[in-house]
Amino acid sequence: MPIASLLAVDLGLRTGLALYGGDGRLLWYRSQNFGSTERLRRGAHGILNGIPNLTAMVIEGGGNLAVLWEKEAEQRGIAVRRVGAEVWRQVFLLPREQRSGADAKRHAGELARKVIEWSAAPRPTSLRHDAAEAILIGLWGALHFGLLERVPKEAQR
Repeated sequence: MPIASLLAVDLGLRTGLALYGGDGRLLWYRSQNFGSTERLRRGAHGILNGIPNLTAMVIEGGGNLAVLWEKEAEQRGIAVRRVGAEVWRQVFLLPREQRSGADAKRHAGELARKVIEWSAAPRPTSLRHDAAEAILIGLWGALHFGLLERVPKEAQR
């Protein structure tokens, strides 16, 4: 099945979101603080309903929050893939850039800004780490689902 668009989700009550088009370019990204599981459930429902032709989703994280997103996606026939931070970070970050969580988040932010620029997506006034990580989770998903054959040079370190 061809992928029309892909949503990347960095799980948490403060959730990072990034939407990629079928050409593998970032369309939008944001951070959203749901504050409670119930608001997150309603929010996930609304977010997925608000993205026409969403065909794939990549989620980083697990537990009840992941199940919540997966159920919403399943009801819509959206292909879902869970990925651990250690998997996508290994693809995009050097080992020395992952020595601590703070280092990994900082380097993810730097790389996410390159993806934003390459995609010609709106530049952020500030970029929260959850949105930056969602951008890279989505880039990993674009590779995984075949939207991109490789990371474009302009979006590399």
